[in-house]
Amino acid sequence: MPYTQISAIICTHNRDTYLGAAIDSLLAQDFAANFEVVVVDNGSSDRTSEVVAQRASNPRLKYVFEPIIGLSVARNTGAKVASGEILAYLDDDAVASNGWLQVFDDAYKNNSKLAIAGGKVTLLWTPGVQQPRWLSPGLAANLGAYDLGDRPIYIEQPGLTPRGLNYSIRRSFLEEIGGFDPHLGRVGKNLLSNEELQMTEFALQKGWQVAYLPQALVAHNVAPERLKRSWFLNRGWWQGISECYREQLAGKAGVGQLRRGGERFVRGLYKALQYFSDPAERFDKLVYAYGQIGYLNAAIQGLLSTSDKK
Repeated sequence: MPYTQISAIICTHNRDTYLGAAIDSLLAQDFAANFEVVVVDNGSSDRTSEVVAQRASNPRLKYVFEPIIGLSVARNTGAKVASGEILAYLDDDAVASNGWLQVFDDAYKNNSKLAIAGGKVTLLWTPGVQQPRWLSPGLAANLGAYDLGDRPIYIEQPGLTPRGLNYSIRRSFLEEIGGFDPHLGRVGKNLLSNEELQMTEFALQKGWQVAYLPQALVAHNVAPERLKRSWFLNRGWWQGISECYREQLAGKAGVGQLRRGGERFVRGLYKALQYFSDPAERFDKLVYAYGQIGYLNAAIQGLLSTSDKK
């Protein structure tokens, strides 16, 4: 078998509407070296298997069914099935630019300390749909938008970590830290996140590097059902829970979380009042404040759980 330099991986759960375009964008990559495309079907009940079967004649394409629901679980399954040293993850509702794999391959070849790299993400709107007036640039990031400029950057602040929908990682680093943490990352309609932020923290702590590569461009479809205030509030709630879990996993659990969460909640409400005349920024701060309620709820549950064990 020829050596595979890079493996492109799509983890998918009930997204047959968008999946075909995502797969096609990978199979059509302008990349001279050998590569493969791995589709991890994470317990889908729609036409996902049919969409993949329609392209099964392409020798680059691999398909695996993972019944345990969870994005981190699916990502780890993809890594096990893939044969490349570099693993490039694309969301099932995104479309990669033609040179996506080449940009990643060049970056890793030229830097042996590079552990993680991701690229710019633009948004694809459904025809006839416009960005709502109440959607701030900050909340647009919840839809996947990610733009740190037009020059490559080495990331030193974990909060600037690449988006998981346009994400690559060196296999040796992934194995070093034991894979993606299944306690973080989406599980069905549960919007847990922060797994990429945690990975960046691990990389920087261990002396690796993390890069933003703007030329590794991906366009992300904005599903119409996400353009509701309720979706962003729910997303903010789960972001708060995710942050609480990440702190607990890092050994930072305790009563201090109640103080931090309470301060951030008050700050969010205060800023919402400051931006009262700006519908986008006002809603942005309200989502932030609502997320702190999720954070506090998870912190209290953690404290109760610890108390019960004692």
